[in-house]
Amino acid sequence: MQTTISKLLEQRFRVVFDRLGFAALSPVALKESNRPEFGDYQVNGVMGVAKDLQVNPRELAAKVIAAIDIKDVVSKLEVAGPGFINITLSNEYLGQMLTEKLLQVAAEKLQKVVIDYSSPNLAKEMHAGHLRSTIIGDALVRLYEYLGHTVIRRNHVGDWGTQFGMLVAYLLETKRDTENDLALELSDLEDFYRKAKVRFDEDEQFAKVARDCVVKLQSGDEKILNLWRQFVTVSLTHCQKIYDRLHTKLTSEDAVGESAYNGLLSEIVNDLVTKKIAVDSDGAKCVFFTPEELKISEEAPFIIQKQDGAYLYSTTDIAAVYDRIKNLHADHLIYVIDARQALHLKQLFATVKKAGISLPETIMEHVAFGTMLGEDNKPFKTRSGGTIKLMALIDEAVLRATVIVRERNPAWPADKINKLAEILGVAAMKYADLSKNRASDYVFNFDQMLAFDGNTAPYMLYAYVRISSIFKKTNLAINDYLNKKIVITEVAERNLALHLAKFSDRLLQAAEENYPHYICAYIYDLAVLFMRFYEACPIIKSATQVEHDSRLALAALTAKVLKMSLDLLGIEVVEQM
Repeated sequence: MQTTISKLLEQRFRVVFDRLGFAALSPVALKESNRPEFGDYQVNGVMGVAKDLQVNPRELAAKVIAAIDIKDVVSKLEVAGPGFINITLSNEYLGQMLTEKLLQVAAEKLQKVVIDYSSPNLAKEMHAGHLRSTIIGDALVRLYEYLGHTVIRRNHVGDWGTQFGMLVAYLLETKRDTENDLALELSDLEDFYRKAKVRFDEDEQFAKVARDCVVKLQSGDEKILNLWRQFVTVSLTHCQKIYDRLHTKLTSEDAVGESAYNGLLSEIVNDLVTKKIAVDSDGAKCVFFTPEELKISEEAPFIIQKQDGAYLYSTTDIAAVYDRIKNLHADHLIYVIDARQALHLKQLFATVKKAGISLPETIMEHVAFGTMLGEDNKPFKTRSGGTIKLMALIDEAVLRATVIVRERNPAWPADKINKLAEILGVAAMKYADLSKNRASDYVFNFDQMLAFDGNTAPYMLYAYVRISSIFKKTNLAINDYLNKKIVITEVAERNLALHLAKFSDRLLQAAEENYPHYICAYIYDLAVLFMRFYEACPIIKSATQVEHDSRLALAALTAKVLKMSLDLLGIEVVEQM
């Protein structure tokens, strides 16, 4: 394992800052250069020190350059502008960095991380809105695991409460209370839920029976519990089919429903009341915050128990935090949840801190994401205004991919076309989402996501196929060239090599900020730079054996980084397109 470029440069300049006696005055402020003609990196910290010391920043920067020991890494250091230090890495150093060790990236401090994502309501089928949480969360799981953290996946499914009393009541009313009848009735979860909701809204007697079923469910009535268990099993089986098609790491063992925390809820409420964190408000138990505590102007109370004694999502969420910290011993909690839940999570985090449930060192983060929009820039819906089932969306993506694959490969047999179309359709959906800044809304567009140009899954998969074909045509193996010596002589070689060398830094940045789109942007640029290199620098017909092996080594490492990065996004590579 080797240090990243940015860490190495930071360390070398930090030593000089310490030696010259102004380390405490300013950070090194290292950043990647956005103007290649001025170098590869830039140190900006000298200007802040010069201002504090009231000295000439260019003269101070020159002193730093004179004092630093970095000749083994850089070919040029120069003072620019009002006191920037421009850094140009040496070709020899870049060549030395580009081995398989480049892929061995690890976080500085390893943690036990619980990532809460997907979290569908088991009363209905998963819809298009569940796509973002599921695939963003899964990408973070893969990334954190790759960096060496211990990761626990948590699919906090909604499997408790009034809606389940309503559904059980409807099952009983329709006399479908055997396992076979239940499976038949739930073959279309959405239709079943809709029918039950109509009865609940329109018939007060039915609503009373439904509420009685909730009481029986919570008190452990075996008949009601048995129906509930069957309902949960059918629902989770449906969810798992989607998780498998989306190529995620979620399994049935990761699904921990709200029901799992039922035994903790009264204890949680009593503890918060005893500590005077929760108070009585018109019969309800609430936690109140000052605007300063939440750093927002809203003063909405965090209700943990209703007037009738019923518990809420907030109570269950507190219990889940308790379990994750006290029983799972998690250091870091990540919630991949819609941005619209920001206030709820701020209240949750503040409550568990007040109650001493979380430790001072516990990290709790809301990884928020925006809304998936239709081409009318409104929340994604069917033409009739209904929610779009996620399975139907996947089917449509694969169907469109099938047409594309068949047009490109008319001689292929149907099974081969269908296999590639499944991979391509799912990859296109996932990559289109993950390549966007998660905090932003984005427009869902099949034509754009299935295009073979631009920052899309088809373009990335095709880039891998192109590189892989170079080795296949010459009966060479990619792995045999991963540690060959790389000699950089051409501009296109250097540009590709420099970008490859930033792989470790980009992964660490993506994890630090929980932004998978950094990985997408990185590999898109990588694919573009490889094509420029491929066009400018003959590989197989290189002038010398040294050039031949070096360029194959660059190609091999590019393929390896592409494959590894796509895997971190939960996307399978293919060998033919």
